[in-house]
Amino acid sequence: MADLPALPDGLTVRPLAADDVAGAAALLEAAEELDDTGEHWSPDDLTEWWVNDLLDLERDGLAVLAADGTLVAWATALALPTFRDAFRISLEARVLPAWRGRGIGRALLAWQLARGKEIHAERHPGHPAVLEVAVHTSMTSLESLVRRAGLSQERWYFVMERPLADLPRVPDLPGVELAPFTWDRDDEVRRAHNAAFTEHHGSAERDQTTWRTLFTGQRAFRPELSSLALADGAVVAYTLAYVFEADTAATGYEQVDLGQIGVLPAARGRGLAKATIAAVLRRAAEHGCRSAGLQVDSENTTGALRLYEGLGFTRRRTQVSWALALPPVGEAAAQ
Repeated sequence: MADLPALPDGLTVRPLAADDVAGAAALLEAAEELDDTGEHWSPDDLTEWWVNDLLDLERDGLAVLAADGTLVAWATALALPTFRDAFRISLEARVLPAWRGRGIGRALLAWQLARGKEIHAERHPGHPAVLEVAVHTSMTSLESLVRRAGLSQERWYFVMERPLADLPRVPDLPGVELAPFTWDRDDEVRRAHNAAFTEHHGSAERDQTTWRTLFTGQRAFRPELSSLALADGAVVAYTLAYVFEADTAATGYEQVDLGQIGVLPAARGRGLAKATIAAVLRRAAEHGCRSAGLQVDSENTTGALRLYEGLGFTRRRTQVSWALALPPVGEAAAQ
């Protein structure tokens, strides 16, 4: 495994552990005042994200501790098991604001890049890989850090929101039934999602474990707010809805987040995405949600950005994917 990074005197580093979630959640809340990501994480949220079959915390996570045991920084390198074009490895880290400017972030990023290259060599050496860091444009120090480390801007994502007032009507589509998500259709929706995203940047086939871990198995998932479009009894489009308790606690109101939105290629051009989204917005308003949010790839090839703007969503934040491309391991060694 990549060597542990050298850190300023008084700090210790060790593998990240499941019982670090409380300290990590407190760190993220303190950092949010400066970083302005719009995201809030509870210990339970981090347990879902870190303690599962997708992340080996002992090998792929680090915790940095002060002399009094306070968690002052953490870092992870997460690689999902499936991919289409390049094997993508996501690098995430955060440093407590009071400890920034001392070289901790630089040391953690160096470890992450080294560990990411190891994961590439261990799991899929014959394929190209991408090491990626998601950076909100408000996180100027992290942007400078990844730029100096040799990463380049790869993709821009807009975080969009709208109030749940003056809602669009749910259109009546001939031959299409709109229905809430039900668990007997979970795997059918997964397969529809895989088919809908075959041409999207960075997309991957979601196996059952990844699907449940990242999406419908999340505590925040709200099947009763989600919407499916059925034609001849089969799922042809879907919008999956989430309500995050940590966000509600931080803001004082509930927001419905539209996580996965897709339409089968053969069913596009019929207004199905607009219909399922409108159905979710109306259900969420009826359940007391005050606003709705989503994230969209600025270069989405299906015109999603125009669709969301037409439905009243406006841009609130921008997140940039910074990336370092790696050739197959054999090619890298030959260079």
